[in-house]
Amino acid sequence: MSFLTVQDIDVFYGPAQTLWGVSFEAQRGKLVCLIGANGAGKTTTLKAITGVVPISSGTITYDGQVISGRPVHEIVDMGISLVPEGRQLFPKMTCEENLFIGSYLKRTRGKRNQRLEWIYEMFPRLKERRNQRAETLSGGEQQMLAIGRGLMQDPKLLILDEPSLGLAPVLVQDIFATVRKLHDEGLTVLLVEQNVHQALQIADYAYVLENGRIIMEGSGQEMAANPQVKEAYLGY
Repeated sequence: MSFLTVQDIDVFYGPAQTLWGVSFEAQRGKLVCLIGANGAGKTTTLKAITGVVPISSGTITYDGQVISGRPVHEIVDMGISLVPEGRQLFPKMTCEENLFIGSYLKRTRGKRNQRLEWIYEMFPRLKERRNQRAETLSGGEQQMLAIGRGLMQDPKLLILDEPSLGLAPVLVQDIFATVRKLHDEGLTVLLVEQNVHQALQIADYAYVLENGRIIMEGSGQEMAANPQVKEAYLGY
């Protein structure tokens, strides 16, 4: 049984349909990537999984339980953590205060200090900046902080929405190295990313979303070698 199964979901924003029969799955411990152009429906798909937007048909199953239709806080409490596009930090709060916000759930409060030290080992820069306001951090540091805040929830499934967006190439390498490390440690990861070349290098499996529909799927290696993917997303 898949850890996460999205089965034939449709999503509307008012009268406008944005997803048509989207289906994909993620096995436990795997890194699955959802790629596609801007406006393809990637973020809407993530919002549907986390309950932020309702689905009009289909089902979403996580760890053996149907989660479509459940409120957001229940889905989060089940172990799904979303690191949103654009980071969405609290700019006037310190680095450490932003991290603590990630451990507000009852099941994570007792692990707060343990998780914090683990995150500081993973991101030493955050420990150095622990008392600085989030707005004073560099773009790369802010992305580390957003990922760290998501990890404070002790997730079973980590969802990352465009983690490399707006970062310098050297910082992009750092972020992807972090994602790979989390995957290597056994965390199930669902990655949405416009940097298709980097994403396919670390993905176990990938799906291509175009105009609200899944049009292609395969292993990361298969998708990287696919002529259509090369032409549309890799530029050669």
